[in-house]
Amino acid sequence: LLLRGLLEDVLLFEWLQTMWKLKRNFDHDTLYWASLCGLLEMTKAGITSFNEHFDAYAVEPEIEALNMIPLRATLGHGFADRGLYESITEKSWRTLENFGDVVATHHRTRDDMLWMALSPHAVYSCGADMWNLVRQVADAYQVPIHTHLSEGMQEVRYCLDTYGLRPTQWLHSLGFLGPDVTAAHCSQLDATDIRLIAETGTKIAHCPICNAKLGSGTMPLRDVIDAGITVGLATDGPASHNSSDLFEEMKFAGLIHKTNTGDVEFLKIGQLLELSTCEGAKAMNRPDTGQLEPGFKADVIVVRLDTAHSLPVYDPLAALVYSARADDVQHTIVNGRVLMENRQVIGVDEDEIRAKFHEKAHALKQRSLD
Repeated sequence: LLLRGLLEDVLLFEWLQTMWKLKRNFDHDTLYWASLCGLLEMTKAGITSFNEHFDAYAVEPEIEALNMIPLRATLGHGFADRGLYESITEKSWRTLENFGDVVATHHRTRDDMLWMALSPHAVYSCGADMWNLVRQVADAYQVPIHTHLSEGMQEVRYCLDTYGLRPTQWLHSLGFLGPDVTAAHCSQLDATDIRLIAETGTKIAHCPICNAKLGSGTMPLRDVIDAGITVGLATDGPASHNSSDLFEEMKFAGLIHKTNTGDVEFLKIGQLLELSTCEGAKAMNRPDTGQLEPGFKADVIVVRLDTAHSLPVYDPLAALVYSARADDVQHTIVNGRVLMENRQVIGVDEDEIRAKFHEKAHALKQRSLD
């Protein structure tokens, strides 16, 4: 959230370089209020579970904020040792080598709502030794992995120039890919990449709005689905998406892939809804959520469809996918607990959260960029 609307109309790597100027000035208090505002936004948008990549900043403020608004969370500790993120090298190695302490303290706590994860940043910011250690730690402690993969042609060219292989193929050569890995973006995949992702059971977080906005390309979703790969819809967060609205993501995904394939029957409304619910749950290794069935977690949202922009509702699925908006969510229930009722998030002062976040964000921008 601290980066939302900061830099628009630029390509991915220019965007990343400007973002880093703020990230290196993050502090606990600023991150705490940003986390609370993000949790508030997600709750009001009907997002019950989220997977966060802590890209060179601290996880602890989010853990603290989750005491106030307890969504189902997978929090990935970010690692890197070169390039733009070289300055966090020492911290990355230290955290990786002591990740057992993180697991013992937090992983699968709070009635299994809170998970820890490993988040090596990308092929251009982590070397082979770091990828290998992440794999060893994940195997040792049975924690999931989240990373960015094949996000734009600049990344592909870097990997080809440096290693002689495309990003997916290089990670596969290290023995890194597997069913515990969620790879975000994958907007530049060839047939071999898709085959390797399918064979290893690696999952994909598909972020079509972010990828389109930053000029990263569009994932070949039809080929990916045909290969049997698990794919869930994701926003990539407000920094690159400007909101946490999965209704918007569903609609855009349907439109961009119909356009790219020239097939209006590709990605029907039921499939789009599944990408943001049950398939999204599988993609973030939470397969016991995302379905309203006996034995699944009691994560439920209630969406109002009798609105001027959704009526007459001939088909509720069509209304949910192509007409509904995040602010149509009326109630949000997570793990059987009502977190929002009639658009009011219970037990928090929304005005205070917004005011504090606004104050902290502008102070951060002033000391980082002005």
